[in-house]
Amino acid sequence: MKHGIQHYSLIQASRFVFITLLTGMGIGLSVSLVASMFVTGLHFFTNHRHSMEGYFPSLQIAGGSLVPMIWLICAAFLLWGIRRMFGIARWHGPADSIFGAHRLDNEIDVKAGVGSTIAAFISLGGGASVGQYGPLVHFGATVGTYIRQSFKNITIGTDVFIGCGVAAAIAAGFHAPIAGIVFAHEAVLRHFSFRALTPIAISSITSVWFSTAIFGGDPLFALDASATDLLPMVPILLASGLLFGVIALLFMLALFKSAAIGAKTGVSPLVLSLMAAVICGVVAIFVPEILGSGVVEINLIFDGSYAVGFLFLLFVLKLLATSLCIGFGLFGGVFSPAAMIGAAAGGFVSKFLASVGIVTVPYLLPVAGFAAVTAAVVGAPISVVLVVFELTQSYDFAVAAMLAAVIATFFTSLVFGHSFFDEQLLRRGIDLSRGRGNLELQSQSISCVVSSDFISVRPDAKTKDAIEELIKAQMSEGYCIDANNKFIGKFALTELLSAPYQASIAQHLMADPVMLDHAASVLQAMEVASNFVGETIPIINEETGLMIGVVSEANIFDAYLTTQSQVHDLEHN
Repeated sequence: MKHGIQHYSLIQASRFVFITLLTGMGIGLSVSLVASMFVTGLHFFTNHRHSMEGYFPSLQIAGGSLVPMIWLICAAFLLWGIRRMFGIARWHGPADSIFGAHRLDNEIDVKAGVGSTIAAFISLGGGASVGQYGPLVHFGATVGTYIRQSFKNITIGTDVFIGCGVAAAIAAGFHAPIAGIVFAHEAVLRHFSFRALTPIAISSITSVWFSTAIFGGDPLFALDASATDLLPMVPILLASGLLFGVIALLFMLALFKSAAIGAKTGVSPLVLSLMAAVICGVVAIFVPEILGSGVVEINLIFDGSYAVGFLFLLFVLKLLATSLCIGFGLFGGVFSPAAMIGAAAGGFVSKFLASVGIVTVPYLLPVAGFAAVTAAVVGAPISVVLVVFELTQSYDFAVAAMLAAVIATFFTSLVFGHSFFDEQLLRRGIDLSRGRGNLELQSQSISCVVSSDFISVRPDAKTKDAIEELIKAQMSEGYCIDANNKFIGKFALTELLSAPYQASIAQHLMADPVMLDHAASVLQAMEVASNFVGETIPIINEETGLMIGVVSEANIFDAYLTTQSQVHDLEHN
């Protein structure tokens, strides 16, 4: 089969470029509008929640307020309603975006994507300790999928549409178009091609332009990063990178542990989310800074507003609160909490070093922590470094973030894996580590390549009859099945030739023949066939014992080549 980039005529190329421009701009505008409204809405509800604390002095207790707990409880009930309204068994997020981009059919559940975005908005509006960017990333992917489904004749793959939506979400959220482009390729698509790069770049730039023009272009984080002598800080950055990697690892383990504890309780999703709401509400009486996405708190950390002891407390409590919220069903992302945890840890290290006489560059370690923990959790070190660069416009700070981020990411990849999202998929039986080809082979049932071309005889048949059938069909193997098509056994011509002609075939069947269940994947069949010697492998319904058909090594090899061809076309065209 011939592969390569298709060449177009001038008219075809112009039409394709026009479609590409429209695709990128359309997705960029759509996602930017929703993302900007999402963030604006959160600001409104957050400010309203804070103002209500002063309206109800009777709800004041121990120097804090019960108002956040009431908001969280209301959010838990609303999430229960959203779950029932959309029929969502679980919330969908960036892991589903990545999976959708890696499948050859590139399907993302649009209904679940929209419902999960609304759920995240409710959780954040209620003050849950979760992030806003993960849900927006998945919403962007959902928008891309929906637009692609609406225009069936477009030759651009759905994975590119998903990448456009993801890039637009990141670009609008951080006012960082370059980071949006790279994040879509690095964290989601995980391959580069010119046909993907162009619409994704257009989508990212359009998103930033629209959000800035309509909603304003104030930077997310206020940083006044000036040039600095980075060289003396390199040893500290390398050592802190390892520390940030450990923190990122603890955060991811806590997220999964919390979800496991929640599942073991056996209570309903509503009760779980109410438990998280009450616990976080109680903690927020004393440390209200743990609530929400943490964007405001990150800016205060960068400003040096918190004491060293409080920074340590903040990083620990934010880690635990986020794990509890996400694990118990108060849905949201992990990007912003990871950034706050990293910034707080970096601020703590910076002030601790200052207390023992080691002076560090202002902002530097909080920014490095921000980048390192986030990069390790989401598995996108280059993108996060670009976010830092676009926010600070400082080469020195970008390099500092890179040093800490690559160490942290390398450490967590050795101990944990590529990212939190990859581990989520792995726990669902989806392994992305071996690429699209293996993923498709894993999801493709062997029943797709089953053949009915095989010799079968009844258990009361004689060896003479079986030999004649095999010779006539020019086959070396056959199968013994009963009148109900249940598998009895397998026989080989070489064995039958030495048996008495009038002997029953049931007496000369192979011992423990290699078999495959009809639900097995093509990848499993390949693994079995690698150690198989013979003509065909029987496919059996293990529940009923019925014989479905057979597969040969040629059938399996053809399925493999077809899949690899499809993956090649997807990633190179």
